[in-house]
Amino acid sequence: MTTGSIVCALILFSLPVMLGSLFQKLYSTVDAWVVGNYVNDEAFSAVGTVSPIINMLINLFVGFTTGTTAVVARHVGARDEDGAHKAVHTAALLAVVLSAILTVVGVCMTPAMLRLIHTPADVYPESYRYLTIYFAGIGGMLLYNMGSAILRAAGDTRHPSLFLVISSLINVVLDLVLVLVFDMGVAGVAWATVISQAVSAVLVIVALMRADPIVRLYPRRMRFYGETLKRITVVSLPASLQMSITSFSNVFVQSYINDFGKACMGGWTAFQKVNNFVDIPFCAVGVAVSTFVGQNLGAKQLERARQGVRTAQLLGGASALLASAVAVIFAPQIAAFFNDSEEIIQYGTLFIRLITATEVIHSVNQIYTSALRGSGNTRVPMVIMLGSFVACRQLYLLTVTTLVPGNVVLVAASYPVTWLVAAILLWSYYHFVGLERHTKKTE
Repeated sequence: MTTGSIVCALILFSLPVMLGSLFQKLYSTVDAWVVGNYVNDEAFSAVGTVSPIINMLINLFVGFTTGTTAVVARHVGARDEDGAHKAVHTAALLAVVLSAILTVVGVCMTPAMLRLIHTPADVYPESYRYLTIYFAGIGGMLLYNMGSAILRAAGDTRHPSLFLVISSLINVVLDLVLVLVFDMGVAGVAWATVISQAVSAVLVIVALMRADPIVRLYPRRMRFYGETLKRITVVSLPASLQMSITSFSNVFVQSYINDFGKACMGGWTAFQKVNNFVDIPFCAVGVAVSTFVGQNLGAKQLERARQGVRTAQLLGGASALLASAVAVIFAPQIAAFFNDSEEIIQYGTLFIRLITATEVIHSVNQIYTSALRGSGNTRVPMVIMLGSFVACRQLYLLTVTTLVPGNVVLVAASYPVTWLVAAILLWSYYHFVGLERHTKKTE
């Protein structure tokens, strides 16, 4: 990524990430489709309503993969084999330890979190069953994410994406077999996800053990290298806290949605699944620009890094506009794909057209945040995201539900309103401060 066409570098890096993300989203999407069409409305609402809880714990870990990418990419860009070796083996052991911790925390916290989001009594049993199975096997997904972060930092997006395709296809087959043949209901889709994610973890670990020597994993050499662990933590912790706390804030948004009843929950589930696909192109560009910035700053090419960010904004914005336009036009048909309940379709159409139409604003946030994290600056994005998506969003929700109670449109509008606040703040910081600050932390 340090030479040649910037546009080609970003697109070629993004495409495999995009393909992998597409299949990764199929995990929860197929789960929702199967339970929505072959189980019952309670199961459909359950699979959707637990997403913020799952994301809260996953994002606590994913923040560390962000820091790992920045640190490893910097060493790769500088061709520092010793530094890359220490980063890879520290990150690998960190993934194992955090996976064990989050498995226990997830299973133990499930009842309390379901009560926190005001899960209706008729949806609670299915939600509890799905979550406990999911968290019991969450280690596979976490190990995959750390392994793929290391491979991508070295410029390898092909293998992580291929492994996602394989595991997603396994998930689809198992979903249908466990639900339609063995009649396991929501537990079946949970087990299908856990098994397929375990497969992706095994594949990525094998790939790391055969990777380019600069990032090759030797299991017996896994250990915590003090200074390297400190650098990864310094870069990762702000991103980890920002992502997990933002997801925790979305737990409260879900509680507001749940107060409107099962049909509204179902419509929100349909919207979330659609929105996940609209996010894919510009999130893939964000992954690309993070590695691009990290490698070019490692190679002392600041202006090329800046040009990469400008190009990424154009690519991300254009892809967001195109994807959201398709979703808005076909919103009723998309909602009906997940569930044929008339009320659920109406709510789903409303949420898609209200929120998904503004995804271009969210793309601005994603690109600037990824660029700053790639430079090793994770604190500022953390402060901006927490201020916008947590403090501002909760203040907004408290205000509108107090002044205009019972208005689901105003509740849903909390997303585009706070996306806009974050976009303004990130744009201002990037253009007045830039990429140079904090870059020493990953060296």
